[in-house]
Amino acid sequence: MASTASAPRARPGRGRLSRERIVEAAIAVADTDGVDAVSMRRLGQELGVDPMSLYRHVDGKDALLDAMTDAVVARIEPVVDAGDWQASARATILAARAVMLRHPWAAQVRKSRTSPTPAELRHLDTLLAILRDAGFDVELTHHAIHVLGSRILGFSQDLYDDTGDTTPEQAASAARAFEAMNQPRLAELTVAVTHDGRLGGCDDDAEFAFALDLILEGLDRRRASAAR
Repeated sequence: MASTASAPRARPGRGRLSRERIVEAAIAVADTDGVDAVSMRRLGQELGVDPMSLYRHVDGKDALLDAMTDAVVARIEPVVDAGDWQASARATILAARAVMLRHPWAAQVRKSRTSPTPAELRHLDTLLAILRDAGFDVELTHHAIHVLGSRILGFSQDLYDDTGDTTPEQAASAARAFEAMNQPRLAELTVAVTHDGRLGGCDDDAEFAFALDLILEGLDRRRASAAR
């Protein structure tokens, strides 16, 4: 993590303190130094104010993290006229991914939350409109939202944690261990596949797009079958 003193950053212009200024300053800190660097003390330094004055605009760290995530999601620009529903849904979800890749901490925060933010609900409603306008009935639309899951916001949650960087030597060692346990298919996969995604292990752009296309193609077949 970068030192807070090593790389000076232009601070938000001085002026009336507001929730929006605080949130933007917090996003800038998280983008540069990680979300763990966000604190009222740090934001007070960034904004040139007493840290206690921030509490008049945000209720605390958790509320601030929610507001930061909401502000990031609000930056997603949906694509509703890409030619057909699949193209529009794909472009909208990939637009969400592009935003999340610029602020990878937002996916981490979102994974820890159970309730959607207002901007997230607006984004979801836009995607629902794409599906419903394409002829999806309510039931299939409901299934679609479940199967898409976190991909709606441009990231995926993996079953296994493989976020660490693995060298070829480590992969070979792991493969030998799998072979010793009579698990040859895991050994084969270990040495054949590498991933370097920023929003979670095995979540690089190619894998994300591959899974998204499979889901959308399958949903389109269900939609067409229901129409018949």
